[in-house]
Amino acid sequence: MGLLSPVRAGSAVEDATGDTAFVQAMLDAEAALARVVAPAGAAEAVAGAARVELYDVRDLALRARSGGNPVIPLVADLTAAVAHADGEAAPYVHRGATSQDIVDTAMMLVAARALPLIVADLDRTAAELARLAAAHRDTPMPGRTLTQHAVPTTFGLKAAGWRALVLDARDRLAALRPPAQLGGAAGTLAAFGVGVGLLARFAEATGLAEPDLPWHTLRTPVADLGSALAFTVGALGKVAADVLVLSRTEIGEVAEGAGGGSSAMPHKSNPVRATLMAAAARQAPGLAATLLGSLAAEDERPGGAWHAEWQPLRELLRLAGGSARDALELTSGLKVFPERMADHLRLTGGLIVSERIAAELAEVVGRARAKELLTEASRRVAAEGGGLAEALAGALPPGRLRELMDPGTYVGAAAALVDRALGRDA
Repeated sequence: MGLLSPVRAGSAVEDATGDTAFVQAMLDAEAALARVVAPAGAAEAVAGAARVELYDVRDLALRARSGGNPVIPLVADLTAAVAHADGEAAPYVHRGATSQDIVDTAMMLVAARALPLIVADLDRTAAELARLAAAHRDTPMPGRTLTQHAVPTTFGLKAAGWRALVLDARDRLAALRPPAQLGGAAGTLAAFGVGVGLLARFAEATGLAEPDLPWHTLRTPVADLGSALAFTVGALGKVAADVLVLSRTEIGEVAEGAGGGSSAMPHKSNPVRATLMAAAARQAPGLAATLLGSLAAEDERPGGAWHAEWQPLRELLRLAGGSARDALELTSGLKVFPERMADHLRLTGGLIVSERIAAELAEVVGRARAKELLTEASRRVAAEGGGLAEALAGALPPGRLRELMDPGTYVGAAAALVDRALGRDA
């Protein structure tokens, strides 16, 4: 029901990947198979019975234990339903196929139906991030490395970087072409008694891509899906990680538009969207690792390898779908506080521009002496307070020193980089 996975609860992808959706995908695979191996009348009878509402999904799950997969009880029930409507059509149910053909094809159908939902939310998220990047193209803020202030950057460049990752994820998912699966008992198509042209006809009937070979133990399609989905969740996790840091009480440079409450502390407005996205990003690598591990599948059809893929692949689809949904909500309502960013640029008394001053001093006293002067001045500021300008008094002309101390004028090519990033087509 999604109780312990709020990141996917209520999302469109949750519905598209549920048990009911999976059973319907298996039925769709059986109907597609009938269309390419049965007479038209028999194929129509199979299609008429291939409706999930006619079957007890929970009962199928319980009966699946005896054979190790849900296709076996489903084929029995589908055959009975077809026989009830047309006795002569019943023998064409599942003809020539093996259980893995149907499960693999159903997995690809579920993925093919879920991916556009994820891609659409990523596109909308990228549009929101483009808006933020453009609006804050020149908004200076502290750059942070290894948790400490580094040199100034701009919030526009940070948002442009988030957008680049989102588009990278979108491109990876949009490029996927989930294939149908049909090979029969050992991937030779022997039971069908026809040539390899059957693969194209079956793929067309399912709406999936045509595979070059049956891929019972050639798990590239699943590995590609898992890798792209895990990348997507991780890319969105980067956005979440930054928002979690920047929305800390003592930082407060951004805030979620509609934060979540606390059961114990009425004053809190928690960054819940970012929290759920971060939680998803921590789960995805392990799920992808399971799918990649299934590449080492023995023989022509393995025991356990393809069975291990079902739940991790579905969970990755759901995590990606939920994270993309939450990313859209987060970015569309994100509040940005330039005044807090400006305050923090002044927090270290000018130390944030020490790199810039070092370069200027080096031209006057040499690089080694400049480093000595700045190291001594920085220690004095850290120990005694005050500012870097006072600690360096006399080292440079006062007017020039004041110019160099403005962090807002030391953001390098940040604005041009934002423009460059926004030139990438969404």
